Amino acid sequence: MILLGLTGSIGMGKSTTAAMFRELDVPVYDADAEVHAAYSLGGACVGPVGDAFPGVVKNGAVDREALRQIVLNDPLALERLNGIVHPIIARERTGFFDDAKASGSDLVVLDIPLLFEGGGEKGVDAVVVVTAPAELQRERVLQREGMTPERLDAILARQTPDAEKRARADFVIDTSQGLEPVRRQVAEIVEIMRDPQRRPTRDRTTA
Repeated sequence: MILLGLTGSIGMGKSTTAAMFRELDVPVYDADAEVHAAYSLGGACVGPVGDAFPGVVKNGAVDREALRQIVLNDPLALERLNGIVHPIIARERTGFFDDAKASGSDLVVLDIPLLFEGGGEKGVDAVVVVTAPAELQRERVLQREGMTPERLDAILARQTPDAEKRARADFVIDTSQGLEPVRRQVAEIVEIMRDPQRRPTRDRTTA
């Protein structure tokens, strides 16, 4: 099975781009959605995260804002959290692959916001980075409820800079020119990935 990593900094249009892959019947694994489910009532992360960070579980679910306040400026706490969550999510991802194989899919997209930060680019055949000018990015993100310039800056400080992501990508999609150019580029990427003669060569060391 061909694995295509999809990533991009906050506000770049990654979710919209992922939806366009789904429109072409390419299964998309949404890492953020999986984490959200794992933090929700009955989720696999609730117990372990609650044990490691007392007070963040409220009404049977992880309060993500309370957790964010703990790990935001504490690298050791963030590392401890990742050590708990990543193995759990990896097990959930196995189920996604099993379902994709059962449906006969030859290509899947792994929508992972922190793909480079977590070394996930080593486990895919190619990487798509979604980008937009910094001014547009800030405009988009600051329209979100509860978002502030300070919070945005803190989020960006934890992410690999956009320029570095673009330099390390096999494909770069600029979402600043409207939806149709993005849709055309997504279709072209799917064609390239399914063509062994055109597919980028990347050393996939894990799956």
